[in-house]
Amino acid sequence: MTVRRIIGAETEYGISVPGNPGANAMVTSTQVVNAYLAASAARARRARWDFEEENPLRDARGFDLARDSADPTQLTDEDLGLANVILTNGARLYVDHAHPEYSTPEVTNPRDLVLWDKAGERVMADAAQRASATPGIDPIQLYKNNTDNKGASYGAHENYLVRRSTPFSDIVRHLIPFFVTRQVVCGAGRVGIGAEGREHGFQVSQRADFFEVEVGLETTLKRPIINTRDEPHADPEKYRRLHVIIGDANMSEISTLLKVGTTALVLSMIEDGFVSIDLTPENPVAELRAVSHDPGLTHLIRLRDGRRMTAVQVQQEYMEHARKYVEDRYGADVDPATTEVLDRWESVLSRLTEDPMSLARELDWVAKLRLLEGYRSRDSINWEHPRLHLVDLQYSDVRPDRGLYNRLVAAGRMERLLDEEAVERAITDPPEDTRAYFRGRCLAKYADSVTAASWDSVIFDVPGHDSLQRVPTLEPLRGTREHVGELLDRCATASELVAALTGERR
Repeated sequence: MTVRRIIGAETEYGISVPGNPGANAMVTSTQVVNAYLAASAARARRARWDFEEENPLRDARGFDLARDSADPTQLTDEDLGLANVILTNGARLYVDHAHPEYSTPEVTNPRDLVLWDKAGERVMADAAQRASATPGIDPIQLYKNNTDNKGASYGAHENYLVRRSTPFSDIVRHLIPFFVTRQVVCGAGRVGIGAEGREHGFQVSQRADFFEVEVGLETTLKRPIINTRDEPHADPEKYRRLHVIIGDANMSEISTLLKVGTTALVLSMIEDGFVSIDLTPENPVAELRAVSHDPGLTHLIRLRDGRRMTAVQVQQEYMEHARKYVEDRYGADVDPATTEVLDRWESVLSRLTEDPMSLARELDWVAKLRLLEGYRSRDSINWEHPRLHLVDLQYSDVRPDRGLYNRLVAAGRMERLLDEEAVERAITDPPEDTRAYFRGRCLAKYADSVTAASWDSVIFDVPGHDSLQRVPTLEPLRGTREHVGELLDRCATASELVAALTGERR
């Protein structure tokens, strides 16, 4: 499948109320989501999220964690009554404990993930602005980052559907060294070392210091490099959803493209049994942190076979193996999306070897480091200066006119992949080649009849039926524009749609 597969991303945004530092984060997050809901075209009826098919305690290693043993943050299948909006672009905007979270619609390729993820930034900026304009609410700021530098970390998760037949042990063995080193391409950069940032300096990744084990089901405590949650949101006989919690929240479109594109490519190699290299670190958790703490990229990772390699060298091994895989399996028939990821991956790794700072227009951590070094040089300040922490935070500010990343883009100092008009369309329009198309179009056209929805169903309340009508969407590649576009166009009401789908005579 190369880089093409069902992919999604979930990003928890950092939230701040500068005029009220003691503000309750859960209440503030709810204000943000509700403000967007109030302005939404789908406000005629607030469709609830359908939790019925969710099971966050099922472990890919073959067991279910007992509910009374789970940390409360793991119980994502409970309706806590918090703000929860299903958007017409197929995405989900909701409150995840103390953070507003945006989950992209399902897409089939890395570029589309970049597009709908960037649309999420625009949604969040708009939502915060609308909440801040509400009488009685202090101005609220949102940040696409991963830590408050006080010991708390919040996630930027990726999701990839993989074949159920692929042994999970193969996924673990081959992805651990890949994830330990992937940060040199997609790290977001951070001022401060350690979970609380008490040691002065700069590191490559915002999340690295918060991981404690190699494999596990947790996402907030004892965070694992490989998360074992087995909740496919699709046909469980056919698919497994790999829930990746180790990535940083990226502003750079190229960092995001490479983060998901290279991971999708490595997963294809694992599924096809093509990975013949073993690059497992002797101590993966320690090496994850050591790589992050070394922006000079000279740290030598000790592998279990005794070799020592830099993180860039490990990534180059994966990249070269991926080239052989694509040439062997696809030859000249390789799709353009895969070619783009391979070419960019190779180019970035080559330049990281020669001069990491040459990537300041492309990678988040390098762009941020260049900004910080500029301030340090201009003002003759050391890494412990509090102003540098503010620069770090402001880089991820989602406001178009205040965020430093957005200001770099406006000045032509960051390379983009996307056209802003496409981003604006993605705020309201769903992808056309996944089931998100059906979900999004239904929310846009039949808002007053959709009572609930989830990744794998849309539930209608229509006249003439004693019970709610659930339309399952277990196959992510159905419900596309090709499959249902004409049907949705000709059905003026949800009643007509349900009748057509069920074969009911009217």
